[in-house]
Amino acid sequence: MNDQNRSIKFHTFQQLHSQSSTFVLPNAWDASSARIFQESGFKAIGTTSAGMAISLGYSDGENLPFEKLMKAFKMIVNSVNVPVSADIEAGYGTSIEEVVENVRQIISTGVVGINLEDGTGNPEDPIFDVSIQAEKISAINELSRSLNMPLFINARTDLYWLNIGDSVFRLQSAINRAKAYQKAGADCIFIPGVKNIDTIEKLRQEISCPINLLAGEGTPSLNRLSETGIERISSGSAPFRATVTLLRKISEDIINHGNFQRMIDDVITYKDVAELIKPSTDM
Repeated sequence: MNDQNRSIKFHTFQQLHSQSSTFVLPNAWDASSARIFQESGFKAIGTTSAGMAISLGYSDGENLPFEKLMKAFKMIVNSVNVPVSADIEAGYGTSIEEVVENVRQIISTGVVGINLEDGTGNPEDPIFDVSIQAEKISAINELSRSLNMPLFINARTDLYWLNIGDSVFRLQSAINRAKAYQKAGADCIFIPGVKNIDTIEKLRQEISCPINLLAGEGTPSLNRLSETGIERISSGSAPFRATVTLLRKISEDIINHGNFQRMIDDVITYKDVAELIKPSTDM
């Protein structure tokens, strides 16, 4: 991807966060899922760390080797013409310097955005100190400027996802972290785990930059989120899990009932699925 194409994709992605309605970012795990999302009409694509790792034989939580992660990002970027934002979990590094160097390599794959989470993966100390996370965001922002390669930073806070503290603590801490991350250079704040519309409205009132939520059971409708002023909602690993669920049902039908119908009825043809993986027109 040349610099001009990357710049166009970045600005397209950025503008999706200033629409009058909430835009849905589906999360792909490989080239075919990304291509399906594009052909269905989605204007941008994210990635799912869980889907990518598990589909390649690793558990989620930065267990997918970084080199394989890079190859997967590049494969997804090269399979579509729309902007791609990469889920890089906590950055695959034990220091800010390592995270920044990793982001340098991730930018080279052609992604125009990243998700960076503040969860540590350590149950004893589940979330990074807000000042450390803000420093990471600031350093990544400085890197993208120095490379003259703009990068849309979606700063994720895991307070609700990990159910840390009581409801009052979570709300105020999420607001404080959002403001700190935005000041450090984040373009959007991702708060997975929030479903209560009253809480969402309070977050919207206090946070001035775009907000990203995670779709799931109990999530308000797109119309309601749009009315509230939420800019973005992600599908997360749900499409990948739905696909795995269908595979399980097909397998159970065959093993338990000798029935192949579920994998035959209303299924994309071999020819059509083969057509999915064609070179993108901007390559």
